[in-house]
Amino acid sequence: MFDTHCHLSFKRFKKNVDEVIARAQLAGITYIIIPGTDVKRSKKAVEVADKHEHFYGAVGIHPHHAFKLIQNAKLKVKNEIEEIEQLLSHPKVVAVGEVGMDMHVYENTKYAQYAVSEDFIAIQRELFIKQINLALKYNKSLIIHNREATDGLVHILKQTWSPNLTYRTVLHCCESDTRLFGIAQEYHMFIGVDGDVTYDKQKQEFIKKVPINMLVLETDSPYILPEPLRSQKKYPNEPANLMYVAQMVAKIKDLSVEKVVQITTENGKRLFGIV
Repeated sequence: MFDTHCHLSFKRFKKNVDEVIARAQLAGITYIIIPGTDVKRSKKAVEVADKHEHFYGAVGIHPHHAFKLIQNAKLKVKNEIEEIEQLLSHPKVVAVGEVGMDMHVYENTKYAQYAVSEDFIAIQRELFIKQINLALKYNKSLIIHNREATDGLVHILKQTWSPNLTYRTVLHCCESDTRLFGIAQEYHMFIGVDGDVTYDKQKQEFIKKVPINMLVLETDSPYILPEPLRSQKKYPNEPANLMYVAQMVAKIKDLSVEKVVQITTENGKRLFGIV
């Protein structure tokens, strides 16, 4: 199987990353993409990926972390982008991500006075456009994050889209939004499906409409724990739990689990240019 989005570089896995990886491999996870969320986590993603066969890194600045550019006057978008750009020459880096737009008001955040202001949205937009351009400049795939920001996201994609991103872009943990499905179809993007499909009825109806050849599987570890583990509070999520996602997709699509695993793994390889 292919876990196309798993944050093994996060602090939550610092003490037991080797055990988590061993459990993933026992569970049949062969390929893993480790996305970055800021410069530090991007560097760590590359470091972890470099130690394991069939593990790959993505580097980028998550829109949530654009907030520190408002709080810290010494930080500049230009400098952050330059640091991400330096990582793109590493042979294990296959994508820019996760990047995008986010207008969700987070209650649990390390940033004091966190608020979705016009300045914050403007910095998110600037970072997103510059990182799309990096993906194009370095011929990398693109991992897109979107949360409650579909209007702005779609507007930017329509402005910046290039045919070079066709079949090389994924809407990570895609919201159940017909506009997102429409742009994914129009631009030949993949749609990431995560553990919420095991309990969210709206997400199940959404995934039912998405052709299997557009889907890739994700855990988004350590987040989005699937059922029945969610009810059992067996946190954190980890890549070994990907089979729960595959099983629910198989049920929704009336396909065998084996077929879902085969197709989504092929989709993941195509998305990230892995032979």
